[in-house]
Amino acid sequence: MQQEEMSFWDHLEELRWTLFRSVLALFLFAVGFFAFMRGENGLFDMVIMAPTRGDFITYRLFCLVGSSFSFMNEFCDTAFEIEIINIKLAAQFFIHMTTSFWLALVMAFPYLMYEVWRFVSPALYENEKKNVRWVFLFGTVMFFIGCAVGYFLVFPMTLRFLATYQISAAIMEQVSIDSYMDNFLLLIFIMGVVFEMPLLSWLLSKLGILNRRFFHKYRRHAFIGLLVAAAFITPSSDPFTLSIVFIPLYGLYELSAFFVKPAPKEDVETI
Repeated sequence: MQQEEMSFWDHLEELRWTLFRSVLALFLFAVGFFAFMRGENGLFDMVIMAPTRGDFITYRLFCLVGSSFSFMNEFCDTAFEIEIINIKLAAQFFIHMTTSFWLALVMAFPYLMYEVWRFVSPALYENEKKNVRWVFLFGTVMFFIGCAVGYFLVFPMTLRFLATYQISAAIMEQVSIDSYMDNFLLLIFIMGVVFEMPLLSWLLSKLGILNRRFFHKYRRHAFIGLLVAAAFITPSSDPFTLSIVFIPLYGLYELSAFFVKPAPKEDVETI
């Protein structure tokens, strides 16, 4: 059963408190990250700058796997380091603040989803609440998995290739902190959004816009497209690094197909 109907002003008041709690949570997380960002053992050096060094966990794992099969020896170079420079006077201070905010947004994401759930749940029936609760949980988990894939895989591979690519030996490679942070935040956020594809497919299926026939029909196209996308993300000559990126992307495609409704009976023969 639905709860007692709320007036317009009751809804407005509840929305005001929802926004207040959400902003307060973001502020507290941001303050916490801001406080622990600086220093040799701070979050910036230990987490955000970690992919610029040869001892980054992804490089060490690739070295371990590659050395076992006699390939990818470049990942075993512990002396590898990308030099990050700053050319703007106030850039480091503003990056300190913006990075704290973005990390707060990512880490507070489950709580923000909970606040959204609290706001919309009174308007739902019990059977609808069960579905929506599952949707919020699944979407949150997939977002974090996507961010993790972006941080541990997509960004390090992209950074390592682009920062070491040379069109001329006369050009000294130095990466500005602005460029580094723009790509860091963008790629990780994009991967978080990409991993919401199964959830988006499920919602479109519920609206009757998408069914499983679409995924069967365009599976070969998706295979080639995702393979090309993986090649752009990790432009390496060995198949291992290519497959490391391609397999999760293709897995998302198949997972999306699993969550949508089957094709109508009249379309089954054409699948």
